Amino acid sequence: MTEPVFICEANELTDGGKGVRFPVTASGEDCTAFVVRFGDQPYAYLNRCAHVPMELDWNEGEFFESSGLYLMCAPHGALYEPDTGRCAGGPCSGGRLHSLQVLEQDKKIYWQPDDAIRPPMA
Repeated sequence: MTEPVFICEANELTDGGKGVRFPVTASGEDCTAFVVRFGDQPYAYLNRCAHVPMELDWNEGEFFESSGLYLMCAPHGALYEPDTGRCAGGPCSGGRLHSLQVLEQDKKIYWQPDDAIRPPMA
């Protein structure tokens, strides 16, 4: 099993606030993922809308819509539940974000790579 990868200090994430982007490799392609805090828990997803595979954030790290209750794809307006990644409204009907396993330990956030999403290729 691959060692967990440090993403950020835990205090960089506020509930419903800005997220932190980090590099990953998915299906052999370098791209980004992100971690946000919701309900005092960290959640991480591949930064790709389920509707059209584009990054969700227009302004870097801004994944929540104005109420702080949903993640939003800025280009399409698709809404996702921050704790499950399931589509909550908009053109992502029935879709969901690809989740990544994260853990919070010693005031730090780590990502646990798996077979599908790996650290970026050097």
